[in-house]
Amino acid sequence: MQIKGDQPESWDIVIKSKASPFEFDFSQLWHYRDLLVLMVKRNYAASFHQTILGPIWFFVQPLLSTLVYIFIFGKVAKIDIGTTEPVLFYFGSITLWTFFSSGLTVASTTFISNSNLFGKVYFPRLIVPLAAQVSNLLKLGVQMMLLMVFMIYFGVTKPGSINISFSILFLPFILVLVSFLSLGLGMIISGLTTKYRDLSYLVSFGVQLLMYSTPVIYPISFLSGNLSATLFYNPLTAIFESYRLILFGHGDFTMSGLIYSVVFTLIIFMIGLIVFNRTEKKFIDTV
Repeated sequence: MQIKGDQPESWDIVIKSKASPFEFDFSQLWHYRDLLVLMVKRNYAASFHQTILGPIWFFVQPLLSTLVYIFIFGKVAKIDIGTTEPVLFYFGSITLWTFFSSGLTVASTTFISNSNLFGKVYFPRLIVPLAAQVSNLLKLGVQMMLLMVFMIYFGVTKPGSINISFSILFLPFILVLVSFLSLGLGMIISGLTTKYRDLSYLVSFGVQLLMYSTPVIYPISFLSGNLSATLFYNPLTAIFESYRLILFGHGDFTMSGLIYSVVFTLIIFMIGLIVFNRTEKKFIDTV
């Protein structure tokens, strides 16, 4: 029975399950933008909690890896990297690969790592992997600043070793492409791991295997014949070669390879959104 004079209830937000996995409400991401900022700050604080060096690890990790790679792959294995300075080649490759692998790894554990939080409060679940991507992007930005210092040094001490052109304006496009690819793959894996936990143990191994099938520690010109052509089926190949061409002026760039990488990335990202959207409706019952 309704009492006379009662006003119908009105709500600012109505939470309901999505009718279709193809239904995306991106406006909610903007509505929860403050939460995104808080999660980015949380990720930053958690990364260096109770550490001595703190944010200096942003530089120490890639620098140590660069020195190891120069010794093992440059001095011992004698991999020919062309005319690019070894420090620039390996440091630049490591920073981009770390950006991709970190985003993929974190996104792939979204539902498992945050199941307690997801079970207590509602917010767009996509906020979590997006916050991880933004955190990694800030980390990459700091490391790119150090890379620019190296480039200026070699440009002054060894004139002609660095060939920077207007193509550097396309660098943000390459970084966005890598971000979308890692996020898309991570969302697909995160949806599958809610049912098949074995996949979570294979992610780290798969990332390492993918690194050696991607021209990270070697240029594509180091390979020859069918192996070189086969490697271009890996969408990261054209991305890394374009990345080196933009920064250092040396790289086997092909427009067809980059178009393939863009199309592949968009398809993977859309599949990832669909899988993620479908999984978030009922993952709490299986995690």
